[in-house]
Amino acid sequence: MKEKNVNVQTRDGLMDTFVAIPDGDGPFSPVIIYMDVPGIREELRHFARRIAENGFIGVLPDLYYREGTVRFDLSKGGSELKKMFAVGSKLTNEMVMADTQGLLEYLSEVPEASGAVGTIGYCMSGQFVLTAAGTFPDRIKATASLYGTRMVTDKDDSPHKLISKISGELYLGFAEQDHFVEDFVIPTLEQELEAADCEYQMLIHAGTEHGFCFPERPGYVEAAAESVWESVFSMYERKLKQ
Repeated sequence: MKEKNVNVQTRDGLMDTFVAIPDGDGPFSPVIIYMDVPGIREELRHFARRIAENGFIGVLPDLYYREGTVRFDLSKGGSELKKMFAVGSKLTNEMVMADTQGLLEYLSEVPEASGAVGTIGYCMSGQFVLTAAGTFPDRIKATASLYGTRMVTDKDDSPHKLISKISGELYLGFAEQDHFVEDFVIPTLEQELEAADCEYQMLIHAGTEHGFCFPERPGYVEAAAESVWESVFSMYERKLKQ
């Protein structure tokens, strides 16, 4: 496996991006990891490496690059949490789609990369991966969202309004207990997905809470997290290696 950090040119500057590439000549399909609100950390780099170990290029952009190099020490408690949510709340769908455009342009020039792209997003990035799937349907063919937030809102840029434009497959995984996801979100998504005749899987993982996919979180549930990886890699195999 080859690892590197690259500066991806975006509309708003240079975005530091960790890239893990499988050994061999390729081509390999890229999978973009859209981070959760705690941001870049070794735990997410491990996810990129796992993606590479399974034959895909793991791409992890630092979506907080506009703020500089931002890292949080959550062991400090309240003040650091307040800072974290303040930084995360600044990101918008429009900003992250501009970043995604930059990533897709970068990947088009990576010799080992094939054209079809997958995504996976956690927590705050549920909105971003769903928006990206509807904004770049010609490139993004497999989208995974885990306990995604803000996917259904009353705003004009609500991600669920783009579902009819999606041409790839979706995997939407939710926690059984999650106060960050309102009760209306899952029924609204199901209604829109069925109306658009989208190819999708939607699962509520029993015995889980928000954050269950992350081994370093107190709420980690190994069986559910591994089930997610199995389903998501199966989708990537179907949709990205055609």
